[in-house]
Amino acid sequence: MPLRRRPWFQVLESHVLAIVVALAPLMLPAAELIAPVRMGCGTMTFDTVPGWGLGPDGKSVLGSTHGGVAVGKDGTIWTSSALGIFGFSPDGQVVRRFLGDAWSNIHDLKIRAEGDTEYLYGARNVAGEGIKVHASTGYVVLTIGLPTAAGLDLKKWAPTAITVAPDGTIFVADGYASNHIFVFDRAGKYLRHFGVAGNGLQEFNTAHGMTLDTRYDPPRLLVCDRNHQPKGRLVHYALDGTFIEEVVTGLGMPTSAIVQGDFVAVPDLHGRLVILDKSNTIMAVLGHNPDPATRANHNVPQEKWIEGIFNGTHGSAWDAEGNLYVQDWNVSGRIMKLVRVK
Repeated sequence: MPLRRRPWFQVLESHVLAIVVALAPLMLPAAELIAPVRMGCGTMTFDTVPGWGLGPDGKSVLGSTHGGVAVGKDGTIWTSSALGIFGFSPDGQVVRRFLGDAWSNIHDLKIRAEGDTEYLYGARNVAGEGIKVHASTGYVVLTIGLPTAAGLDLKKWAPTAITVAPDGTIFVADGYASNHIFVFDRAGKYLRHFGVAGNGLQEFNTAHGMTLDTRYDPPRLLVCDRNHQPKGRLVHYALDGTFIEEVVTGLGMPTSAIVQGDFVAVPDLHGRLVILDKSNTIMAVLGHNPDPATRANHNVPQEKWIEGIFNGTHGSAWDAEGNLYVQDWNVSGRIMKLVRVK
């Protein structure tokens, strides 16, 4: 039987289909080519979400990041960058943003419900102020400037951390300058300060991060003493400024802390995040970076990121499901979602 040749258009169609199939993996967004990475152990096991928070083009939308993360009651994930404040949905889409000088370069970010309204509290080391922002409108309702009432003749005011007590008292750590922790009432009026620069037991060498430690009753301040020698550490202070104890040492460069239930997440600038339980025992280490060239390195561009490896971990927050959101100190602007494995 003579061999029948297919019409030319059928041959062309089959060739085009073959090319499309061959190129299909290359046409997918980069995040879809990257597998999730599992990290941690036991009850603190997490999977990464590749591409979370990136724009439609697969690029970061944040600009340089040197800030914090906070999660609102409605599940909005807030983070700060050189550009301003961004709010993400749980699936990583930008749902709100406040951009410009009023909100730029927030080094530490917290969120607090006051009645039916949520407010974002920020420590701005570059601008030299603490701020309180209406989370729905972005309106800055309170600014805390240089605390001249302290009578210290401060030459520089560079807040690195902020947190709020249950009664509304505001604590601001001047971690890039005097290393005092300043205390203000809910209206921003100076009340007192405590702490001093140094490497002694009750001294701070870069009081970089701070949170309200609700694992204890009454709650207390948990301070990240980032550059304390010989190693970074966490310390507890009572809300009246009384030293309680050195919590844990040998943490590298702890940058911030955030509590959920009996657990506290502590980002480390060396490229990892440590989770402690209520006894302050290390439960898990996430995203550990073994490469000294890329850890504690702000200048790792997005094309050099490695899934599941952190570069300069700076801020984090838990959501209601126990998932973690982690921000790197990064020139391209990096935030990652880690899903808790049930």
